[in-house]
Amino acid sequence: MAAEVNEQLLDDRLAELEKARAWSPRLVSKLESHIRSADEEGLFRVNPFTFAREKNLNETESIDLFLYATSLGLFEMDWQLLCQQCSCVVESFGSLKGLHSQFHCNICQVNYEATLDDYIAITFTVSHQIRDIAFHHPERLSASDYFRMGGTPDGVLPDGTRFIDFQAKVIKALGFLPPRETTRFTIEMESEGIILGVSPEGKVALLYTVSGANAPAEQMVPVRFERPVSTHTTGNLAPGRITFAVENTTTERGSFFVAVLPPNFEFGHSPIKFLPFLTGKRLLTTQAFRDLFRSEVIRASEGIGVKDIALLFTDLKGSTALYDRLGDLNAFSLVQQHFEHLQAATQRFNGAIIKTIGDAVMAAFLNPLDAVGAALAMRDAIFSFNRARPDRELILKIGVHKGAAIAVTLNDRLDYFGQTVNIAARVQHLADADEIYLSDSVHDAEGVRQLLAPFKPETSIAQLKGVRQDMHVWRVAAPAAREGVGAILAG
Repeated sequence: MAAEVNEQLLDDRLAELEKARAWSPRLVSKLESHIRSADEEGLFRVNPFTFAREKNLNETESIDLFLYATSLGLFEMDWQLLCQQCSCVVESFGSLKGLHSQFHCNICQVNYEATLDDYIAITFTVSHQIRDIAFHHPERLSASDYFRMGGTPDGVLPDGTRFIDFQAKVIKALGFLPPRETTRFTIEMESEGIILGVSPEGKVALLYTVSGANAPAEQMVPVRFERPVSTHTTGNLAPGRITFAVENTTTERGSFFVAVLPPNFEFGHSPIKFLPFLTGKRLLTTQAFRDLFRSEVIRASEGIGVKDIALLFTDLKGSTALYDRLGDLNAFSLVQQHFEHLQAATQRFNGAIIKTIGDAVMAAFLNPLDAVGAALAMRDAIFSFNRARPDRELILKIGVHKGAAIAVTLNDRLDYFGQTVNIAARVQHLADADEIYLSDSVHDAEGVRQLLAPFKPETSIAQLKGVRQDMHVWRVAAPAAREGVGAILAG
């Protein structure tokens, strides 16, 4: 049966997407082809990294493509909390504000603390207005598709098998639980093993060991689907015919499955690895996201942690004198042009401008190498900008530090909070004209020493305000031969 696509709406929004920015050749047409021809699973929770790999595209541009497509109504964004042991989607939200810092896997009965680095994944599902697919209507799915919807294809075993495919093999019985009814699930255990019986809704969690001689008759296990549970109920059964009689005492439909696992299976020692996916950390350091989804905020009062983020601060030396010399209007125009150069350098190195503070900038990057590359590019861009100005009007100062932080909403804007932010700002304060200062942790990060080798950075010990211990910092002075900087960055 041919896919039903809203042709007029698709054409209109693809035309808007084409005009939204400059794209690589045929990029939008590849997305159009995918929307029209992919099967329904291929349009549900699309991983932009997987899409880029399969379509031979640049990863960064693929992320931007789905962000712009979502802003225009072609796709819907889905924020997911993933269990690192069973790769199930523990919870999913249509927006960042639904996220919270603690979550619980009902299958593994494990508690997690959410961080933006690891198990928060962002995917994209085709809009129901563009192409209606079965996964838009979970209440209509078969039991097997409903359970499959609860996992991510990005979790794989060491041999490359998708864990959702492994689950399909070990689940021996599954189905829905009509309200106020008892539903029976029968399996045959021919040998020893472990039985896992779970409701994804979190109201049943069983873990039985099967061992010993075969039972002479059918074993009946009564189960109540009633209220949330926080641990597995354990017990012992014998091989043979086993029936779980699950009584749903609630007024809502539930679901239940029975999986048979090998005798040596250990919870908490999962061999699952994840294919690359779009993390919350990567998304929040993507400029397109910050530009297109300004209304996205973190509602969690405690914020969401990020284990490691590289933060860059800039400032202009002598900006007060600049305004006095040029007048407010001319100086303001000059500062705005300088912001444009800094943002271009930030995006070039896969970062995002978090905020501007007067004539200063705070930017975030996935790793220190990108942050340092951006710092060098910023400094070089401002030098080039000043070439036509004999009085060298803009004098840039930069500092970079990395570490853990908390993503929060401040003044209706996504921001970062914590001591790493404070130190990054203090490191920038050490810099003088055309200087870049780095903390030791940035200088020692992968690839940074090699990048900075031509600049011969100098180390010193600094006492930073509000920081108890003295810190090793590195000063990258302005190069004597400016013309060589661009070649270094390009290389």
